[in-house]
Amino acid sequence: MTDKSAPPADQPAFDQDRPEWAQAHGPLRSFGRIKSRPIKARQAALFDTLMPQIAVPDPAKGPIDPVALMPEAKEAWLEIGFGGGEHLAEQATRHPDALMIGCEPFLNGVASALRHVEEGGLKNVRLHADDARAVMTALPDASLDRVMILFPDPWHKARHNKRRFLQDETAVEIARLLKPGGRVRFVTDWLDYAEWALERLARTPGLTRIMAEGADWFAVPADHVVTRYEEKKLGDTTPIFLEFQRQA
Repeated sequence: MTDKSAPPADQPAFDQDRPEWAQAHGPLRSFGRIKSRPIKARQAALFDTLMPQIAVPDPAKGPIDPVALMPEAKEAWLEIGFGGGEHLAEQATRHPDALMIGCEPFLNGVASALRHVEEGGLKNVRLHADDARAVMTALPDASLDRVMILFPDPWHKARHNKRRFLQDETAVEIARLLKPGGRVRFVTDWLDYAEWALERLARTPGLTRIMAEGADWFAVPADHVVTRYEEKKLGDTTPIFLEFQRQA
């Protein structure tokens, strides 16, 4: 008789300790495609030369210590779904003393990010070319100063809402990862996703919304970086910005 409570035989040992939502027991569902147009030869070469140097360690092999990734870093940031890497690279340029961890399953986006890292000579970027949830689970408590979720897959049909990255479970995980005073920023150009995210972040223990007096959620933060994706205006509203802070 099979023990239904036992983990699958091919499930990584470290994965067995992850919450169910973060376990790699199924393919990542992406609103778009994991790979679309052919990757240019130069960018493809960077997967062989640059990527091994800046890749985040495999989270399936054990915990990930941001301090070990960049011992001299004064802060550690995580960008979930960095797209083409424009925002990640610009923030890395502005904050050379901060470790920038970026996660993105879309291979064309990773290729673009590698190009930005090479051209900018960036030494503070580490990339994970897969689902961010595995990296999140491998990071220690109170290890991040900033978490950025910018224009995530909207999954705007009601029956697909459960596929959205931001769920109650991920909000709780983000709160676990943030240091006291650390911040999470969520940006979307889909109104219903903004409402969805606000509801979940607001009810997450330890997170408090940051909102200047008189400001609305369309107010653009001073340090926001506009990317080509944002300029396409693919959503049903102008970008909405939600920012929450981790309380002690």
